[in-house]
Amino acid sequence: MANPNFKFFLVVPFFPFLLLHIHLGIAKASDLQMSYYSTSCPKAEEIIKEQVTLLYKEHGNTAVSWLRNLFHDCMVKLGGPDIAMKTGRKDSMTSYLAEVENFIPNHNDTMDVVLSQFQSIGIDAPGTVALLGAHSVGRVHCINIVNRLYPDVDPTLDPAYAEYLKLRCPATNPDPRAMEPNYARNDLETPMVLDNMYYKGLLEHKGLLVIDQELATHPATSQFVQNMAVDNGYFHDQFSRALLIMSENNPLTGDQGEIRKDCRFVNSN
Repeated sequence: MANPNFKFFLVVPFFPFLLLHIHLGIAKASDLQMSYYSTSCPKAEEIIKEQVTLLYKEHGNTAVSWLRNLFHDCMVKLGGPDIAMKTGRKDSMTSYLAEVENFIPNHNDTMDVVLSQFQSIGIDAPGTVALLGAHSVGRVHCINIVNRLYPDVDPTLDPAYAEYLKLRCPATNPDPRAMEPNYARNDLETPMVLDNMYYKGLLEHKGLLVIDQELATHPATSQFVQNMAVDNGYFHDQFSRALLIMSENNPLTGDQGEIRKDCRFVNSN
């Protein structure tokens, strides 16, 4: 779905990292604008916000999926910052699945790799730390955690937290095809609020993924983790700034893309 103008009410996570937009767009950010649909669809914001709210109430983790797909539309207000975003980005008229796999950072990547990927689109270290803070909301399937628990517990994990994770993830080799896989929350205190509890957990050695914990120890990021752990406002400011940079990077506009009739498929005509 091409994104209409909206206030970005955040509740969610992402290793949003959908850098697909970073590498595949070819237009300038200046081609985006506020209130893009004000004439063609004046109620676009209202309609989308209403539908996402209904989905969130029905499925709960819908908001998680929305932030993971950062560039698609809106959110339910639940503790995060209010971000006014330019719109007018069009959808691609071809599929780029292979490129997506190449450019989405992996949870096993090193912090240097992740920093480099974000730096390539103008997002600095504090911005990267803030975007990873989207892990404050949502959950991680056990298949992505067990390598830190078995056969030996990762020594960087808090021992009590490791025992909790073992209770959540008792299988040493989870079935990746399971319909309802076991999972653990990124944030046990406020699991559906985008706040700085994620950073407080990192300082207590309670990062779920390797990349989470490295955030707290890497020399280029550790100070920003500490700053965000004590100042939720600073986290929100950096998150908003970085998200805007990402959302305006290399958009498809005009006749370079299309507004899909069905978000899942390229238009047939």
